[in-house]
Amino acid sequence: MAIVHKIGRRKTSVARVYLQEGNGEIFINGRELANYFPTAVLQYKVEQAFILTGTKDKYNVDIKVFGGGITGQAEAIRLAISRALCEIDADFRLTLKPEGLLTRDPRMVERKKFGQKKARKKFQFSKR
Repeated sequence: MAIVHKIGRRKTSVARVYLQEGNGEIFINGRELANYFPTAVLQYKVEQAFILTGTKDKYNVDIKVFGGGITGQAEAIRLAISRALCEIDADFRLTLKPEGLLTRDPRMVERKKFGQKKARKKFQFSKR
């Protein structure tokens, strides 16, 4: 099996995933999964597609991720892994689609407008 390359995005994070057959090693920017994402919730988000499809220790994953915060990066990685698994086996789509793992989350930070403190917050109004 050749290496499968897919991209996932979330907020301002971009993740490039290289998936190949192996024994379940996950490296993110040259570091191990447990070292890069210290909390169990973020580790689960990265591995969620493998757990749902039952392929947890079948593929080695090399990930390059940049931008955003750690939650956005974890969700970008999850989307990229889900897309890669669907390319390997189309039957995985039936498992991943209802869980929402193949949907790109479009929510972004709203820009700050001029004449205001933040995107929605205004400066204090003085009547007199």
